[in-house]
Amino acid sequence: MRLAFHVFDLPLRHAFTISRGTARVYRTLIVELQQDGISGYGEAGENRFYGASLENMQAALQEVRPKVEKATLDDPAALWEQLRPALQANTFAQCALDVAAWDLFGKLRNEPVWKLWGLRIDGPLPPTDYTIGIDTIDIMVRKMNEFPDWPIYKIKLGTPHDLEIVRQLRRHTSAVFRVDANGAWDAETAIRLSAPLKDLGVEFIEQPLPPDRWDDMKEVKRRSALPVIADESCQVESDVERCRDRFHGVNVKLVKCGGLTPAKRMIEHARRLGMKTMVGCMTESSVGISAIAQLLPLLDYADMDGALLLAKDIASGVRIERGRVLFPNENGCGVRLLAP
Repeated sequence: MRLAFHVFDLPLRHAFTISRGTARVYRTLIVELQQDGISGYGEAGENRFYGASLENMQAALQEVRPKVEKATLDDPAALWEQLRPALQANTFAQCALDVAAWDLFGKLRNEPVWKLWGLRIDGPLPPTDYTIGIDTIDIMVRKMNEFPDWPIYKIKLGTPHDLEIVRQLRRHTSAVFRVDANGAWDAETAIRLSAPLKDLGVEFIEQPLPPDRWDDMKEVKRRSALPVIADESCQVESDVERCRDRFHGVNVKLVKCGGLTPAKRMIEHARRLGMKTMVGCMTESSVGISAIAQLLPLLDYADMDGALLLAKDIASGVRIERGRVLFPNENGCGVRLLAP
């Protein structure tokens, strides 16, 4: 195989604010794996919260380049395990390489990844939400109106006026709401807001408390009027079991756990435990979003709107129309890089 990197700036349609800060441009790393003249692509963007930078991702991948380029891709999961000791400290780099391997593997075998896994996409699949970042009410409403008739909106919260935000947005749509505090609340706030949020048509609360508040999350789960879903609290495979008594479900993100290989195992583990399953995205291009789509038949909830937040995409792959995920007639993860 041949390993190559591509770095892109991803300007956003709008400034995107969550409880931890605001962004207008995201920098992302695209990993390309090539074998027999065919290329597979994976992605991981910079993220200060998780300590991921373009520099440390590329440094981690340069370290494993000799092993990667000596290998023939016979099994992406086996390659992931082989490289785990060197990459487990940088799951973002690990993810980009693993997704590229699965995309390439499917293309070499002339099958989509979901089909190689024995899954089907001809039955009911969960729609994806569209995320509305924190802003003034007028701007948040305008963002919703740019994607009208969406079945589900995810509302970012973490302000002193969270309940009023949801009340005001509810006046403009009958769609299902999900709310995501990104760890900005304490237990009392989460419990107090849960009942009125439920009355406003909210489906669940994502990551209400900081990820280190494990004891408090037991109380929130017990007393919340709404289901609670782990995001920052569920990063790697061992976290699924820990979340069992504290959350009703887990939001698995490929960059947090290290790619499609561990993400699929985490989802299957959560399903065995009777937990709800979700896969979420960062702000990323259709390279990352198309990888997430391969897991869709295993999920209860999907948050795959990252590429919709961009002013311009750098790849083609799955498309999303009013929440519905449409798969391309392509193999692997269905990705083609558009930019040079």
